[in-house]
Amino acid sequence: MLISSSSSSTSSYSPATIAGALCSTIVAVQLFTPADPIGRCLLFLKQLNGHERRLTCSANVEHGIDEYNALHQKEGVEQRNAKYQQLVNAYYDLATVFYEWGWGASFHFASRYSFETFAESIRRHEYHLASKLQLYSRNAQILDVGCGIGGPMRNIARFTSCHVTGLTLNPYQVDRGNELCQMDATVSSRCRSVQGDFMNMPFDEQQFDAAYAIEATCHAPDRVQVYSEIYRVLKPGCIFACYEWCMTDNYIPGNEIHERIKKQIEEGDGLPDVVHTSVCLNAMKEAGFEILESRDMVQEEEISSSTAPPHHAVVLPWMLPLLPSWNIFTQRFQFTWLGFRLTNFCIVLLEKMKLAPKGTIKTQRMLQEGAFGLAAGGSLKIFTPMYLMVGRVPMNKQQQPQQQFIAAERMNGQQ
Repeated sequence: MLISSSSSSTSSYSPATIAGALCSTIVAVQLFTPADPIGRCLLFLKQLNGHERRLTCSANVEHGIDEYNALHQKEGVEQRNAKYQQLVNAYYDLATVFYEWGWGASFHFASRYSFETFAESIRRHEYHLASKLQLYSRNAQILDVGCGIGGPMRNIARFTSCHVTGLTLNPYQVDRGNELCQMDATVSSRCRSVQGDFMNMPFDEQQFDAAYAIEATCHAPDRVQVYSEIYRVLKPGCIFACYEWCMTDNYIPGNEIHERIKKQIEEGDGLPDVVHTSVCLNAMKEAGFEILESRDMVQEEEISSSTAPPHHAVVLPWMLPLLPSWNIFTQRFQFTWLGFRLTNFCIVLLEKMKLAPKGTIKTQRMLQEGAFGLAAGGSLKIFTPMYLMVGRVPMNKQQQPQQQFIAAERMNGQQ
């Protein structure tokens, strides 16, 4: 009896049984939920297979990631600011495929109510920002500054029924964003992505009725200049609203732990430098905007959650998707010690099988380091990805000194 029981127990937990149970669960998730794990993985493999054909930063992925890492490891802040185009383009050349597979089409964070799904929280976060734009016409032209592959652009176009133009530096994101727009009949006639530098936009003065940026202008080497360019292309009386990545008042310059976390965030997210909230707010004012609203939404939502009665809906932290979880059907599993090793093993295996280009594992490790930094920064409350600023262009709009300088530089470049 004992032998029979032991044998039965062993066979019930054999690798074949575990693999069968895992496959059955994946099939069930595929058939009965909207998650589509099989379709997303097949798309991911297809994109990885064609990754090097789309690169603009380098001849291949390995050379691209080595050059990107060198910008952070061998260059200081001033040098990275001077090479911001190379830094940002290389980062999104390498990271966009991973972002779309693991996160979705909207490359940003959001706090999540306990009754919301991840996708619902992302849309609510975008709608909240769009509600600040004070749009009253379906013919309004909106600018998405740093649009990625256009997830927010498409959601906001549906929410407002307006036309949205997305601007991104990276050519692959332009192509992928427009491809996704054309696949969506609800927005295909109202959304488009264009390639350009938000420090020197390819748009006319006073071309847009509103503008927004979601965790994008943190890539700018000079906040005054990027906000001044946004100011230039907006009509008098129009609104610019944004969520900024910033260090908070809890960040202590010189603190070894804080500095390491800040560096992880910069290296893992393609940033020249992460600045304090006050730097961004002062830059908005210097660019000419009348400040209507500014606040750290993370801090505000933490307070509301801490005062909620027991068993009531609460706000889950924005960095929750980056915190470890032993649920193998969430992306959080990869942040456990086991998930970290399994994820890296699978990518190394894909490289060996020639299903992923060489250098993919280096890219994955770079992104993981950034995730660890973001999770730690959020937990210590020294970093926020959602410092909200809302500014209005004065009705008696005049060019600011910074804009006059940019205009002069543009004219000199055309001569």
